[in-house]
Amino acid sequence: MSLTLVEKIATRYAVGLKPGQAARQDMIVRIRPKHVMTHDNTGAVIPKFHSIFEGTGKQPKVADPGQPVFAIDHDIQNQTPENLGKYAKIASFAERHGIDYYPPGTGISHQVMVEQGYAVPGSMIVGSDSHSNLYGGVSALGTPVVRTDAACLWATGVTWWQVPKVARCVLKGRLQEGVVGKDVIITLCGLFNKDEVLNHAVEFVGDGVRSLSMDQRLSIANMTTEWGALAGVFPFDETLRSYLFARADYFASASRPGERRPHSRGVYTRRDVERWWSERVSPDADASYALEIELDLGTVIPHVSGPNEVKTMVSLPEIEARKVKIHKAYLVSCVNARLEDIEAAAGVLRGKRVAQGVQMYVGAASEEVQRAAECSGAWDSLISAGATMLPPGCGPCIGLGTGLVEAGEVAISATNRNFKGRMGSKEAEVYLASPAVVAASAAAGYICAPSNYAPGAPKGSMKRFACATPVENSRDLIEGFPAILRGRTLFLPKHNMNTDGIYAGKWTYQDGMSPEQMASVVFENYDPRFAQIARAGDIIVSGHNFGTGSSREQAATALKFRGISCVIAASFSETYLRNAFNNGYLCLACEPLSRLFFERFVRPGEKTIIGPEIEIRFGDGRIVLEGQEVMFTPLSTAAQELIREGGAEPVARRLLT
Repeated sequence: MSLTLVEKIATRYAVGLKPGQAARQDMIVRIRPKHVMTHDNTGAVIPKFHSIFEGTGKQPKVADPGQPVFAIDHDIQNQTPENLGKYAKIASFAERHGIDYYPPGTGISHQVMVEQGYAVPGSMIVGSDSHSNLYGGVSALGTPVVRTDAACLWATGVTWWQVPKVARCVLKGRLQEGVVGKDVIITLCGLFNKDEVLNHAVEFVGDGVRSLSMDQRLSIANMTTEWGALAGVFPFDETLRSYLFARADYFASASRPGERRPHSRGVYTRRDVERWWSERVSPDADASYALEIELDLGTVIPHVSGPNEVKTMVSLPEIEARKVKIHKAYLVSCVNARLEDIEAAAGVLRGKRVAQGVQMYVGAASEEVQRAAECSGAWDSLISAGATMLPPGCGPCIGLGTGLVEAGEVAISATNRNFKGRMGSKEAEVYLASPAVVAASAAAGYICAPSNYAPGAPKGSMKRFACATPVENSRDLIEGFPAILRGRTLFLPKHNMNTDGIYAGKWTYQDGMSPEQMASVVFENYDPRFAQIARAGDIIVSGHNFGTGSSREQAATALKFRGISCVIAASFSETYLRNAFNNGYLCLACEPLSRLFFERFVRPGEKTIIGPEIEIRFGDGRIVLEGQEVMFTPLSTAAQELIREGGAEPVARRLLT
């Protein structure tokens, strides 16, 4: 049986498979991942965890205290009593249950998971954050789950997961001088921007991988999220092996004053690295892939994404000629704030000053990275250039803390997202770029590169394959699941509807919002008129990749609270789909219905369009619209159970009784 790397790792962490059975693409399996990471959202997971035990007669107990990891990073600049109280409750919960806890200031959660030894080759690590893909940089299967999954994992150690289709990305050649991993992933997002890898896992292979540094691999793996993928996994090669040896030596070294030592569960030794190397897995030569993408690294030059769209790509020579004036520049976030990134920016700015009228903000990915940058002199170079330094954490990337972009401003950022309204005002424009481009732009006052590059288009290609046979779901309805659902449609004519558009980032970490308050702000970033148009029982129809972006659960639950009975889209972000079904909220993928609405009902200037009533017939997988019928894949038994029971928590509760 030939398997991809993703299938092999998934099989390693699947539970309940028959002897000799493997976790194949499209299969829904139960998994017991090595670790589950939560950050500030741990505060919201805790009550979900407690609620699972209600009515069981059992005291809340974490099934495996070594599985969860808490790393606080998102809102660490918020010193209000409410936020500090939330952090104190998380720390107390971790101590009570024996869970590894990293307090504010340690670093961004994903960086912590790699630095402190939790993400290692061949392991499966899930995180309640959409950028858990980053763990693929160390050849782990890193993938996002949602808060409800995290609570169920704490309680039972397992959750459900659909093995994604797998894409193979062949990187050839070497990058030009000054071109980095951020340029590679921006190029991939812009060159293959038609949802080619949507909800896929991407395996990076080819001779070009050898020339990529670990920091570059982590950047690329991180932003496979923005590319639409569920995971991006690099091979376990000599470069990674050398990195792991260096980390093992670091763990074994004597503690320096003021340095936080790793927890025992994350520490590994050189002997561990040698064992992993001897047991390393790689894809079979004749493994089946859904598609193959090739990119010639030698043809990649610096590009920017935007404004306000990750998949809109512009080359530096082209945008530099426009002299796009900027007001803010950012070197923060889990994609580009490691030592290599900070030193690249410092190299550009050394002996220069940030231009008048520009504010530059820098925050290291972790306190360890900041110490290393201080030792190398890069940190002082950035301070001398006039940058404002932020604590190791997320901050402005998620629209929190100091330095948010304001109305009418233009920003250049080394973050991973530039969705409208994410980093501050929705009346601002944000472009994404590499750290060196951010630094050069900050010094010049307009978007530019630190070096000249000849104009040229990157060379890439793609081909699709006949992959694993799609899973055929039963048309039988379980007891208690409705046979028919009717409702008025609200057509939202947009592809890639992101979670910031559905539920704005500024509300995400306000845990005290009532269901009514959450319902009142649905789609305010997309269409402020939505609240006046929508009514209970409506069915939303939209385009491809609905719910892309952040893993925030409220983007699904707020629609449920608003009384929207169902969302039908051409396709969904897999993370959004998990959030929905884990909360007992119905979503249906039906590309023919979406296409029909785009053909018939688009009206220029209107973002929320009242459409006709439809009838969804679950028993035979049909949707009836004005006498016309379109087909959709019937819901699986597992999906029906999640809707009937009201979500994953009640299902987990059954496992405890």
